Amino acid sequence: MSFQTGLSGLNASSRGLDVIGNNIANANTVGMKSSRAEFADIVASSLGAGGASGNGIGVTLATISQQFTQGNVNITGNSLDVAINGGGFFQVTKTNGSTGYTRDGQFKLDKDGNLLTNTGAFVMGYPTDLTGAATSITPGKITLPTGAPIPANPTSAIVAEFNLDARAKDATQAVAAGLTPAPRSTYGTSISVFDQQGVSSPANLYFVKTDGVINSWDVFTGIDGVPVGSTYASIGQIVFDTAGQVTAPLLASGKVGLTIAAGTIPSNNPNETTGFLTQPIDVDLGSVTQFGANFSVTNLSQDGYTAGEFTSLNIDGKGIISTTYSNGQTLKTGGMIALADFRNLQGLSPIGSGEFLETFKSGPVILGQPGVGKFGELRAGAVEESNVDLTSELVNMMTAQRNYQANAQTIKTQDQIMSTLVNLR
Repeated sequence: MSFQTGLSGLNASSRGLDVIGNNIANANTVGMKSSRAEFADIVASSLGAGGASGNGIGVTLATISQQFTQGNVNITGNSLDVAINGGGFFQVTKTNGSTGYTRDGQFKLDKDGNLLTNTGAFVMGYPTDLTGAATSITPGKITLPTGAPIPANPTSAIVAEFNLDARAKDATQAVAAGLTPAPRSTYGTSISVFDQQGVSSPANLYFVKTDGVINSWDVFTGIDGVPVGSTYASIGQIVFDTAGQVTAPLLASGKVGLTIAAGTIPSNNPNETTGFLTQPIDVDLGSVTQFGANFSVTNLSQDGYTAGEFTSLNIDGKGIISTTYSNGQTLKTGGMIALADFRNLQGLSPIGSGEFLETFKSGPVILGQPGVGKFGELRAGAVEESNVDLTSELVNMMTAQRNYQANAQTIKTQDQIMSTLVNLR
């Protein structure tokens, strides 16, 4: 019987060394979770009175359990590397159509813009709108628009913030004072706007004190370098209160401002037969003031842009993928990386390459968004290192070696006893 007991000890020690060796071999494997060999004793039950049990008859390997503790986050600088800092797994769809889960965030882009793992599995996520909010609760493949350029966005609104000098004189006041009326360009500014094909044209705005009206300014748009005349189109008036705040008129959106009618601004687009922009543009003047200070522009922006090619991407802590283009635009429509979790992590089935499969023991998958609830946040440009403690594994290896030697010694001792019995005369 002692031979079998010692043999079970040798087998158990050998299996333990296998687990330790696997941990050491994967000490530098991204996302790898260390394993631990767990043993149980074997006892021969007796059918005698009282149900007393007999002596132990050895040891067996009860299970090999994964240790799902957090690994160190190592900065790599690669924008496609993503580490999970906290709970959760990346959900992936394997090439055979099955669903897997991994902590290895070394992602790649294929020729079609799909986000993949090193095994070729598709990384799953939620579609998002322009604000980065998820638009579905069902995850799908994350595909980035890396091929065709994003289309142009025609300008529909201009936001202006500046001060008009309350000390300015209108034409009648200037003449009465023996002065020449200020040229229209005195209070003027310009910004490039875009048509439907992304061709830019200058939108020039000029502000002239309304003749004979207090706290009112006429607003014109026109072409630089052309004398005052029919080439300048008046688009309306803006009115201020006694505190210097603009009060009228109102746009259809309810904001204070004016609308540049379609065809008012000359277009640089040779494909437009009219030579003028075909879309109206709202000018938000809600932040314009009339104080006794020099004319100065503090903000002038518009919402249009030309077509642009994909240049780079960024993934934030919430898993939202923002894509940047050659036209300077950054859009949050790349999707949001989904995370998955389980009631019983020990029930997951490892299949290699850092991937796990859902099983009956693990319980059904629970999906969610990074940084929400028990799911950890993401760190782009970084990977999660293996959680193997190399020093501890080396000590465990020495202990397992001693156990192996000790079990071998029990077999040797039993052999000597048997030899003595055999040689009795």
